[in-house]
Amino acid sequence: METVVKKSDFVLKPYIKSSNFRATFQLLNTLCPYFFLWFLAIKSVSISFWLLPPILILMTLFSVRCFSLMHDCGHYSLFKSKKANQIVGFLLGVINAIPQYPWSRGHVYHHKNNGDWEKYRGPSALITTQEFLNLSPRDQKIYALLRHPLMLFPGGFFYLAIKPRLALIAGIYDFIGHCIRCFRKDSSMSLSAIISTHKSKNWYTTAEFWHLLFNNICVVGSWILLSYFIGAGLFLSLYSITLTFSAVIFIYVFFVQHNFEGSYAHKTEGWDYLRGAIEGSSYLELPPILKWFSADIGYHNIHHLSEKIPNYHLEACHQANVHLLSNIKTLRISDMLHCSKFILWNPDINTLVSIESLQEYPLSQNTRAI
Repeated sequence: METVVKKSDFVLKPYIKSSNFRATFQLLNTLCPYFFLWFLAIKSVSISFWLLPPILILMTLFSVRCFSLMHDCGHYSLFKSKKANQIVGFLLGVINAIPQYPWSRGHVYHHKNNGDWEKYRGPSALITTQEFLNLSPRDQKIYALLRHPLMLFPGGFFYLAIKPRLALIAGIYDFIGHCIRCFRKDSSMSLSAIISTHKSKNWYTTAEFWHLLFNNICVVGSWILLSYFIGAGLFLSLYSITLTFSAVIFIYVFFVQHNFEGSYAHKTEGWDYLRGAIEGSSYLELPPILKWFSADIGYHNIHHLSEKIPNYHLEACHQANVHLLSNIKTLRISDMLHCSKFILWNPDINTLVSIESLQEYPLSQNTRAI
């Protein structure tokens, strides 16, 4: 008879303790080398082009680590103080060109609903098997193409460098239109009333708007200043390469930690939070050097059990509870490409499947709805 594991069975509380010392040390051993590598990259151009590739690789890995620490700040777990997490999270968001607070709000939603694929379809916005079968052959090919791993390169750059800028522009444009409509309806309406009645598609709260605005000011401002001091061509080349490859890494790592063969992908009815955490997340086994650069995010099951556990306690917590994690999916780097196939959700069997697997279904299931 299978033993039912409850969340209370896990030893989590001793590891939900943030350390300002360890957080500060992590911040220093990440930012100092990252900025120094930028200095080396700029200087190496005048010496030899062949010095750049290894420097760019390290810059990319440190950029990934910056994102991982920003992720902890979003859960208020890196530092003890909420304010410290907010300030550091904002600064790390500027480094990676992404507004940390709005991103973290969406990420919290993911944590609350992990494994409930009716509510959250992942970063790739997956569709059901039946929705896929209802598409035309052309649209099926486009769907598969947009979720091919190589699309992470333009997609990753767009996600970090372009999307937050477009969100601000589109949101402001929408707000101006709202102001005009309100003025035409009632010319005596106050500005506070106009703002309170505005519902933007680009941010959910006023706080998100201010974070988005200040992030854009800092990011675009840094682009202009650095382009002026070191040259636009050199800066944009180094920056776009680093940003693109770091985005590819952390987006793909996030994807495979939830999209894999046998992943718990349930409907809302009957969905279980604990199974979503344990069976809807994988344990990504990485070499020590990559564990360090990813801030131990490979222990994703533990992270989903309690997002308040800071990265520097995840491994110890995993070891303390390993006897309860017999149902977890262990992945290695060699397995990651295989996970790219699982881009459809089958709600009938509550799991993710590949497009190729649809050929194994009965003919009635492969018949598109008219």
